[in-house]
Amino acid sequence: MPEAGSDTGLLPSTRRQLLACSGALGIGITFSGALSELFTPAAAAAQHLGHHGYGPLVPDPDGLLDLPKGFRYRVLSREGDPLRSGEGPVPSHPDGMAAFAGGQGRVHLVRNHENRADGRIPVPVVKGLTYDPEGKGGCTSLTLDSRGQVRSERVAIAGTAVNCAGGPTPWDTWLTCEETEDKAGTNGYTKDHGFIFEVDGADPRRTGAVPLTAMGRFQHEAVAVDPKRGVVYETEDAFERPFGLFYRFLPDKPLGGTGSLRAGGRLQAMRVPGVPDLSSVQETGIRFDGVEWVDVPDPPAAETPIRLQDFGTRGITHAQKLEGCYWGGRSVYFVSSFARSAEGSAGDHYGQIWRYDPDRRRLTLVIVFGPDTDVQLPGESPDNICLAPGGGLMVCEDGGGAQHVYGVTRHGEVYALARNRQAITSAATAAGGTPEEPEWGEFAGVTFSPDGRTMYANCYSPGTTFAVTGPWRQ
Repeated sequence: MPEAGSDTGLLPSTRRQLLACSGALGIGITFSGALSELFTPAAAAAQHLGHHGYGPLVPDPDGLLDLPKGFRYRVLSREGDPLRSGEGPVPSHPDGMAAFAGGQGRVHLVRNHENRADGRIPVPVVKGLTYDPEGKGGCTSLTLDSRGQVRSERVAIAGTAVNCAGGPTPWDTWLTCEETEDKAGTNGYTKDHGFIFEVDGADPRRTGAVPLTAMGRFQHEAVAVDPKRGVVYETEDAFERPFGLFYRFLPDKPLGGTGSLRAGGRLQAMRVPGVPDLSSVQETGIRFDGVEWVDVPDPPAAETPIRLQDFGTRGITHAQKLEGCYWGGRSVYFVSSFARSAEGSAGDHYGQIWRYDPDRRRLTLVIVFGPDTDVQLPGESPDNICLAPGGGLMVCEDGGGAQHVYGVTRHGEVYALARNRQAITSAATAAGGTPEEPEWGEFAGVTFSPDGRTMYANCYSPGTTFAVTGPWRQ
């Protein structure tokens, strides 16, 4: 049964904060919820920000990335430039990403490329690292030295499709997710797509290009691994009704290291009794005990997409735009970027963040993003999320207009940390037509270096990978 109130007791169950002006642009966003639930004990103990983040954004004279005073960026990689390995050009559409520690202060960045069948610059086909030679997605890996300089950049997996997000494992590999259900014979593909693949950024040939079929074939978005039990949680960003599901994978060999997920396991979908659609829940702090997990009848979806399969007379719980996912403390957090009743959802919102506590089998609605804001950005919604080392949350915006990376302090204050200044050239403008209203590529893949001193983020289009340094703990 649902209960009102936060189970932490540190903050009221419902609170609202407005983001005021940032730089030259007024940006409004409503952020409500029990903020204390979002942070792990380690982050809670860290020094946290005051009431205004790091200050207003300063326009970048080079027209790439606006940051607060005292922060600096370095462009690590841009689409179309040559890969340092000589395997081909840097692919388009960088998306989900993670950073792993290497020896002697090195950092290995593993970066998705969300290329569809019509992707402009595909991930180069490399022998031994390619699943389907007709797939244009995949991952690239960058190795940075102790000074943050790029020392290598190469293909980590190729021949996959629509690699959107994913998540790191406790044994320092990356799980890259295909956000598609296309089967062999569709869009020119020679193999079925919609799987998760494991990628070792330090040595990609250790993992190769093997689909983890037991983890399901669907429109994957992100994953998070319970570091105690080895359970993998997965979000599904389905574009049409019935919308996506929230899954967990119970490995036969949990926490077994690289390749252990290939041993198989059980895939289950979440059922919240009495809640067929998460968008119907609007009050932050509401929690549901007794969450159930139901075995998926056919994880590889040989005939029927999983969300359309028969889960019994009690049904299953769906949600529109299930995207970001991460593990924090003893719980998994996941994002529904938005819900629109006009598109078939039970309710409307501009973004939710949910928390599932496996010890208590409890699901709590922690955060709801507005729409009652002073200034609304069309399509404004949260996408990728991650915990910042200084005790806060970083949220990538995915919507219309100028695109930002937002920070959220433990006090619930929302501030802009970065703004993309790279306008996307429309087809009409490129052809010499009348310039249209500019668009800006969304941010994705925000993550921090193992020492917490550098934030890495991708601009989806034009594809750019940034490293941002500054006074994170001041």
